Amino acid sequence: MKKKLMAFLLLASLLCAALTGCGGSSTEKTPEDGQTQGGSTGAVANEITVGIAQDLDDSLDPHLAVAAGTKEVMFNVFEGLMKPTSTGDLTPAVAESYTVSEDRLTYTFTLREGVKFHNGDEVTAEDVVYSINRCADTTDGTPLVEAFSVIQSVEAVDARTVAITISEPSNEFISYMTTAILPADYDQQDTAPVGTGPFKFVSRAAQDNIVLEKFDEYWGTPAYLDKVTFKIIENADSLVMSLQSGAIDLCSHLTSTQVAQLGDDFYVAEGTMNLVQALYLNNGEKPFDDVRVRQALCYAVDKQGIIDLAFDGYGSPIGSSMYPAFGKYFDEDLINYYTKDVEKAKSLLAEAGYPDGFSMTITVPSNYQPHIDTAQVIVEQLKEIGVTAEIQLVEWGTWLSDVYAGRQFQSTVVGVDASNMTARALLERFSSTAGNNFINYNNAEYDKLFAAALASYDDAEQTAIYKQMLENLTVNAANVYIQDLADLVAVRQGLEGVTFYPIYVLDLSTVRYAE
Repeated sequence: MKKKLMAFLLLASLLCAALTGCGGSSTEKTPEDGQTQGGSTGAVANEITVGIAQDLDDSLDPHLAVAAGTKEVMFNVFEGLMKPTSTGDLTPAVAESYTVSEDRLTYTFTLREGVKFHNGDEVTAEDVVYSINRCADTTDGTPLVEAFSVIQSVEAVDARTVAITISEPSNEFISYMTTAILPADYDQQDTAPVGTGPFKFVSRAAQDNIVLEKFDEYWGTPAYLDKVTFKIIENADSLVMSLQSGAIDLCSHLTSTQVAQLGDDFYVAEGTMNLVQALYLNNGEKPFDDVRVRQALCYAVDKQGIIDLAFDGYGSPIGSSMYPAFGKYFDEDLINYYTKDVEKAKSLLAEAGYPDGFSMTITVPSNYQPHIDTAQVIVEQLKEIGVTAEIQLVEWGTWLSDVYAGRQFQSTVVGVDASNMTARALLERFSSTAGNNFINYNNAEYDKLFAAALASYDDAEQTAIYKQMLENLTVNAANVYIQDLADLVAVRQGLEGVTFYPIYVLDLSTVRYAE
C-alpha cells in the first residue's frame, strides 16, 4: 500500500487484519546453510511452514467445502478423475483416460491402475460411483454440485471402468470431473479427510495449524517436501513479524507494503489471485434493489484509483464477473463501461429518491487485508456523492454464516473464484434460483441467457452467450466490479518451484529446496 494510504489508515485509527495472515514455528534454514531448526549444524528437515489467513472453518470434506481458502489448502490432498494444470488445461488424474460416446451423452473413464487412498486402500470403480453419486444426490432438493443435475446414471462397468451418462450434451461436464474421488466406506471426511493427492492430511489444531505430510504411495510425480505445516495468523503485524523472524517459509496473497518489509531473506513470486474482487451488493435490500443506486455507485468508484492507492498499481481492473485468465470469456470492453463521473452518480441517486445520498454498511472479513484496504478507499470515494459508508469488520466464520449463507448484509468486499476453471462456475451463482446467489440478483433476462448457455452444445455459441451474461451483470450494475488482485508470494531464499494456476489454489507438490 502506498504511503498515502498508510497515513490515511493511521488517521482513521482502524485495526486491520491480514488477507493471508501467515505465521509459523519453523526456523529451518535452506540447504546452503547446513543447519536445522534453532541453528544447530546438521541435516536439514525437508519441510516448510506456510502462512494462511484463516482457519479452515469450512468443512474439510471436499464435496461440502465452499470457502476458497479451504479449497486452496486441500487442493494438495484431493484429486478427481481429472485435475487442472497450471496452464489451464485438464489432465487425467485418478482416471488414466476417458472416451465420449458419439451422441456426447456417455463418458467412459478407465481408472489408473494402482491409485491408492491415503488410508492405503486402492481406488476402485465403486469409490468413483460413490463419489459422483454423492455429489449428484438430490435428497435435499438440489445436488451438491449443480452441474451434476444432468447425470442420469453412474455405473461400474468393471473394477477399473466407470460409465457416466448425462441427459444432454455439455461442453463443460468434463471440467466437473475434477470433483474429489473419496473412499466409499469412509465417513469422517469433514474432520480427518482422506484423498489421493500428493500430500495426506495429518492433523488440524483449531485456530493454530494444519499439518500435511508427503504421501509416499502417490501414483504420480511425488512431492519434494516431506511435510508442510500451514500456520494460521490473522493479524497483519504478526504476519510481518513472523516473516521477518524467519518463522515462515512461504506466504501467498501479500500486500505490496508487506512485501516491502521482507528484506533479503525472501524473494517475491508474482502472479494473480484469479478472483473477481468487487463491492458485492445485496440486490434484495434497499437501497440496492434499485438499479439506479447500484449504477450510481459504479460511477462513483474509481477502480484504477483503488489499484494505484491501495496496491501500488498491482492488479488487473475488471468490469464484470470474469477475470483475465479466462481469456475467451473475458470482455475488455466492460472494464471501462463505468468511468468515474460524480455528477452522473448524483443525478442517478436523485432520480432514485436519494438526492442527499444515504448511509450504508460494507461488511468485510477482518482477516483479508486487501479487501479491507479496498473498502477503505471506497468509503472515501463514495463521500463525493453524498453516500456515507461504514466498514463492519467480522470474523471469517461470521462472514460465511451471515453474509454468504444468511445473506444478511448490505454490501461486502470479497473475491469470488471459479474452483473448476469454468465460466459457469463464476456466472451460475447469479441465476435467481442458485443456492449460492448471495447477492440476491434476480433478472429474468439473465436467467433466460443462462438456460440458453446450458442448452448450447456449440462452444463458440456458448461463449457468446456467457459474454452476454457478463454484459447483463455490468449494465444492471449487479455489483461494483474492481479487480483481479495481484498475488504476491513471499518465498524464502533457497526454495523454488512455486507454480501459479488460473484458479485459486496453492500447489505445494512442486515446491522444493534448491540443490
